[in-house]
Amino acid sequence: MSPTANKTLTIWLGVVSFFIMVLVVFGGWVRLTRSGLSMVEWRVITGSIPPTNETIWQETFEKYQQSPEFIKINRSMTLEEYKFIYYNEYTHRMIARFTGLLFVVPLFYFLFTGKIRWRKSGIYLAVGLGFAFQGVLGWYMVSSGLVDRPSVSHYRLTAHLLTALILLGLTYWAILDIRYDTVKPEDRSVRKRLQWMTLFLFLILMLQISYGGLVAGLKAGHASSSWPLMFGRLIPPDLLSVLQPWWHNLLASPVAVHFVHRWFAFVVLAGAVVLYYKVKERDLPPIIAKGAATMVWLTIVQIIFGVSVIWFYVPVWLAIVHQGMAITLFLATIFLNHRLWYE
Repeated sequence: MSPTANKTLTIWLGVVSFFIMVLVVFGGWVRLTRSGLSMVEWRVITGSIPPTNETIWQETFEKYQQSPEFIKINRSMTLEEYKFIYYNEYTHRMIARFTGLLFVVPLFYFLFTGKIRWRKSGIYLAVGLGFAFQGVLGWYMVSSGLVDRPSVSHYRLTAHLLTALILLGLTYWAILDIRYDTVKPEDRSVRKRLQWMTLFLFLILMLQISYGGLVAGLKAGHASSSWPLMFGRLIPPDLLSVLQPWWHNLLASPVAVHFVHRWFAFVVLAGAVVLYYKVKERDLPPIIAKGAATMVWLTIVQIIFGVSVIWFYVPVWLAIVHQGMAITLFLATIFLNHRLWYE
């Protein structure tokens, strides 16, 4: 592939990656402003046009007034206040559709002009299908809050978040494939243990991010505003006895989910520190050592942000910064995995 084609593909994938990150962060804003349930219909084509006059706005608002969120939480909401949350959700959906088209339309062009070879198109086709799946999953998530509860399923919200990150990870991996050599390193035996350690670090980071999604869905960030203690104790009382069976608390009890998320962060930090020292013991390219060190520092900064979110009782701007840092950590782990598996 020519350098010009490589540059074109890198710019395209980079722009797509940027908009995926914007979607994830803006999705956090939508959730924190309780805007996600403002659009009670999923219309792929006609839903691309917002209400154009006061009559249509009133009709749209009346549909929202039939939703559990309005009935149980927002009964005093005015039309002007409704417009604010509507435009938040509307903007999120439009960015999502634009990003999907930004990926799919050029993909067809690159495939049929040979800039992307069909035998190497698997990762690109997976991302394209992933965008379609993400759209359906987004509505499946929203629909869970339109029946009898004023909030979406925290399981579906977490799945929606993870799917977005998978799309981002695949897109970023494709950029790294273009940017760097993808030849298997000659020192594979030296790297083998580090490769598995880095993969393990990626998996525990994904678990921590998943718990972040559960915290968001359950609004468990408000469960405690103190750190390191919760309700005056290091381990809060009845942590695993609120729900039955006991393990269900780890997935559905706001206090237990909050507790796991705040302390599992240190498991991720420990994994990053161990990996860093193991990398230092081996004669590897400097970029790998820098990547491992970056993982450690990013994890420390993320923990500081997480504790600050707790202390200041989940201010919107700080919660969004915390979410953005999670994306940065995720990409750093992807980069480190790529450089260890390839020369």
